[in-house]
Amino acid sequence: MSLKNKQLHTPRKELSVSQQFALHPTAKWVKTAIFAGLASTSAFTLQAQEAQVTEEADEAVEVIDVVGTRRTIQDQISIKRESTTVVDGLSAEDIGDLPALSIGEALESITGAASHRENGGATEITIRGLGPFLSATHINGREATNGSGDRSVNFSQFPSELVKKVAIYKTQDASMIEGGVAGVISLETVQPLDYGKQRIQGEIKGNYNPDQTNVENSLENDLGYRGTVSYVDQFEFDDGSAFGISVGLQRQDITQPEAEYRSSSPTGSSLWACLNDPTNTNEGFFRSSAGDCEDQVSGSSNQGYDTTIDPETGEAVSAGSPYAWTGSSRSYRQNETSDERDAFFLAMQYQPNESWDINIDTQYSKRVQREARHDLIFLQKRAIPGLTGPTLVTNSVGGILHWEGQDRIESSGEQFSREEIYKGIGLNIEHYATDLLTLKFDVAYSNTEREELQISNRARTADRIPFTWDMGDNIPHFSITDFDVTDITNFTDSLRTRLDRENSRENEVISAKFDFQYMLGSDVFTSIEGGLRASELSFLQYGGTQGNGSRTEYTLDTSNTAALDVLESCQIDFPETDFLSSVSDGDIITNVDSDGNVNSSGTGSSWATYDNNCFAQAVAASNGGDFAFPEVEYENAGTIDVTEKTYAAYLMANYDTEMWGKFVRGNFGVRVVDTEVTAIGFRSSFDVVYDDLGVVSLVTGDSLERIEGGGGYTEVLPSVNFVMDYGDDILLRAGIYRGMSRADPSDLGYSRTFQTDDDLAPTSLSDLLVGVNGSGNPNTQPLMSWNYDAAIEWYPNEDSIFAFGVYYKRFTGGFQQQTELETFVIEGESYSLPITNSVTTDDASNLVGIETSIAYRWDSGIGVKVGYNYADTDYEFEDSLYGDTFITDVDGNTTQLTDGIIPPASVPGFSEHVFSAQVYYQIGDLDTAVIYKYRSDYFQPYTSNGTRLRYVDEVGVWEARASYKINEHTRLKVSAINLFSAPKSQDYYVQGNLGEVNDYGPRLFAGITVKY
Repeated sequence: MSLKNKQLHTPRKELSVSQQFALHPTAKWVKTAIFAGLASTSAFTLQAQEAQVTEEADEAVEVIDVVGTRRTIQDQISIKRESTTVVDGLSAEDIGDLPALSIGEALESITGAASHRENGGATEITIRGLGPFLSATHINGREATNGSGDRSVNFSQFPSELVKKVAIYKTQDASMIEGGVAGVISLETVQPLDYGKQRIQGEIKGNYNPDQTNVENSLENDLGYRGTVSYVDQFEFDDGSAFGISVGLQRQDITQPEAEYRSSSPTGSSLWACLNDPTNTNEGFFRSSAGDCEDQVSGSSNQGYDTTIDPETGEAVSAGSPYAWTGSSRSYRQNETSDERDAFFLAMQYQPNESWDINIDTQYSKRVQREARHDLIFLQKRAIPGLTGPTLVTNSVGGILHWEGQDRIESSGEQFSREEIYKGIGLNIEHYATDLLTLKFDVAYSNTEREELQISNRARTADRIPFTWDMGDNIPHFSITDFDVTDITNFTDSLRTRLDRENSRENEVISAKFDFQYMLGSDVFTSIEGGLRASELSFLQYGGTQGNGSRTEYTLDTSNTAALDVLESCQIDFPETDFLSSVSDGDIITNVDSDGNVNSSGTGSSWATYDNNCFAQAVAASNGGDFAFPEVEYENAGTIDVTEKTYAAYLMANYDTEMWGKFVRGNFGVRVVDTEVTAIGFRSSFDVVYDDLGVVSLVTGDSLERIEGGGGYTEVLPSVNFVMDYGDDILLRAGIYRGMSRADPSDLGYSRTFQTDDDLAPTSLSDLLVGVNGSGNPNTQPLMSWNYDAAIEWYPNEDSIFAFGVYYKRFTGGFQQQTELETFVIEGESYSLPITNSVTTDDASNLVGIETSIAYRWDSGIGVKVGYNYADTDYEFEDSLYGDTFITDVDGNTTQLTDGIIPPASVPGFSEHVFSAQVYYQIGDLDTAVIYKYRSDYFQPYTSNGTRLRYVDEVGVWEARASYKINEHTRLKVSAINLFSAPKSQDYYVQGNLGEVNDYGPRLFAGITVKY
């Protein structure tokens, strides 16, 4: 079917520059020749008339020939201008022309979007400063899966070279799949018939990372590559039917160099607020005997600052006591890395006649990340009387700046690999039943599988070594007395290896939807749309001996094997020169003698290291054990098995009319969503046993039994979008919609065990059962919001935009511990028992923001594009250990449990400022651009324990790219990310308490693209 016929059935909001047929070069020459011929045959006409024709011809040819950065920005402007929603996007003239190395980096260039960096590249994307859990991601209009256990998507999984268009919808209409309070990220691949031209294209890029040349990498070579090939074609048949095919394949084999400073994370029980009170000798840094600072000399262990409310004072037990943050260790990590990815995209489009359009598309991506890690670990929470406390120096938030003491030192290592496979396939059928009625049917399947394997080794000193450290500009620097960290014979104690198989997850979405569009002859309403959708999301995380996986552990049997033999036989040279040099103030370790003189041996930025596989095999062999990763299990108490079924229906009206002397367009509608959640778990079986006196008890059995919980909700999501053509080049835009964001699948699990009261000799189950312990809440309600947007946009020409918008979001929902009654059936009887769990509250929070986009190009070929987003919110996220925490009982009474010492965080992923700027120069065949991206600090939850606070500090990253067109078939390209080696820095619990610094270095790519 021709594009003209398609447009008769397509609402105005869906039209974009990406749908237009591009002209083949031959066609351009023919068109030029036609204009020239017309001009010559009209030579007898007025000269002014001839000039007008020539000018029109030149202008037409110029528009068609726009390519590269200028074309990309023009398409961005066009996408925004033509949409009825607030949307920003990127489209490519050809496959592989998106101006970025990954989808994450492409999305970062869109106003209001920012990324979380891992391994030096963009991964999760936030919209308008709101975390990824508040967004939704669709591929070709369908939900995308991931292996993280949340609803974010790792965009580094998808190659930008095989994606045709990316867009961020910041307001929504009723036809869009529900799930994004912040917005919806949309990825689109090519529809070959709509593409309208034949294209064979190949690209090869070499990868050079300067920091990698300093590493003796056992996993990869210094130079990597990224090769992409794609083919698009169309075939017309005598019966009027047409078939199109698009196929793309990519292979990537690169390194991801990373050097790290690390402190114990707050996810477990390794990072404490230890008391720093000289008058308190029972605990903290001034304790009367050497020991861990969080333990009391006489009393409890693992305590530190006690935030529990004292009922007599109404304040924390430790209220008024000074404290300092210290973890069980501080360490350095050197990495050898590998990143391999295979990706395949296929699309087939068949139009048997003018009434049918059938599309099948599939995507496949397999990514394997590997790291050989070498750690130097200083165990550090042991306070030495008369030394640690008196010499301790902290900043205003309790972050340590100077520490003195003594503890063991470890040379440790990890061998890590993560395999993630994404598979997606969809069938879309569009039927033009009449000139007015269009029917659409879509069925899709998406699946992501992830598994992580890890070897963890440890070798430590037999004695506690005196050392001190001072905070430098970016990381700490250690000083050790008469101890050489480069001598492997110093680490012969407690050799141990662990083999872990963990985070073995599978996320699957099966969906089907039916939509219709009926064109109206009204002067106001152009069409009505409606549809039904059903989907089933499943999330499975296998359990094991470690909850989220399984572990096999071996400690060296010294009766069979000497520790020194293992270390010396597996020893390797330190793999990296200039380790952490860009963030350190010189040597990270200084070895001094008792007089304070510096020893050259042991001073520097290296330590004794060994081959991780060799070490692990030797330790396992000393025990007669197998060097093999353990299996995970489905029937396990740590298993999370969640199924989420969703049914939705919507109805929407599109309008395009004249009002107040202005043209207006938009839509309004409503979407109704019903969701049911079922969660399966496992627990130890039990028997109800009565003794001779009639006293009842639960006796745990040896087997596991299956348990099941569930929940659900129904929500109504209205939306209105309005666009006014205030002038030929000025638009006024507004949108209102109610949005929802569901809880992460990993939080919807179901783990339950009974609490019993055996002290009162109960004679009935009602007396015996007093409550339930457990985790996961399949009845967690979604976070709801009302969203309001308004904007004014000025389009002086096709290269320029000046847009300013404001938005307001009102959230209903937060997360709090609450006691609820759950019903359990035991021996045929129902019992309602209290359980304390995380629930979505009715608390309301507000977010306001402004957003501006500017693009302009001068005749010299220099252009700029600037995007800025500012947001402010009163949303509060309390830390579960050192924040203010509350509990609500079954009667609705709320009690404060702890009086926190740290301020709450904001919305996960919230950045107050997000800024991006691009300066490009495109003249003739040369196309260059320099990009700057800035994001202010934000709260980034952990996936293993999302209730603890971690802040990622503000960062600005520079990128650059350039290309040169050799001829119509060949183009040279170079690009670089993180040009000036901006590190990622993280703070734990509170900003100012440094937790981790990751130094990535720049990443450079150069290659050649050939297309026909």
